[in-house]
Amino acid sequence: MARIAIASDHAALGLKAELATWLQDQGHEVADLGPNEPASVDYPDYGYKLAQAVSGKDADFGVALCGSGIGISIAVNRVAACRCALVSEPLSASLAREHNDANVIAMGARMIGSEMAKACLTAFLATPFGGDRHQRRVDKLGTPPA
Repeated sequence: MARIAIASDHAALGLKAELATWLQDQGHEVADLGPNEPASVDYPDYGYKLAQAVSGKDADFGVALCGSGIGISIAVNRVAACRCALVSEPLSASLAREHNDANVIAMGARMIGSEMAKACLTAFLATPFGGDRHQRRVDKLGTPPA
């Protein structure tokens, strides 16, 4: 089982709570990085907090949630050690792991329901990185050209 950090903004508070409980029920160790109140918050703050947990090896994987999934995924991807993929269905979640070695999955609470989010997480966590030709490409993600 995996160590998973999960964070959101206020728009995804309910989905975050539901997924955190579901992941724990699946046997994963879950660190809920907030927020825990419905007051409006800024998604970059929680995206960076999640990225620090993953890049610092406090978590194997991260789950980033906001209204659309877009803003928080951008924040997470500002940290070089993170490869965050915004997904809305299981095939993209699986390919993000297999081809891109994504270590963070982002989803939009206003875009998909909890059952689809669970299906995406299931695919993401069950898929290993393919390595081989994909490793060369993933290496380039961490070192952009000058």
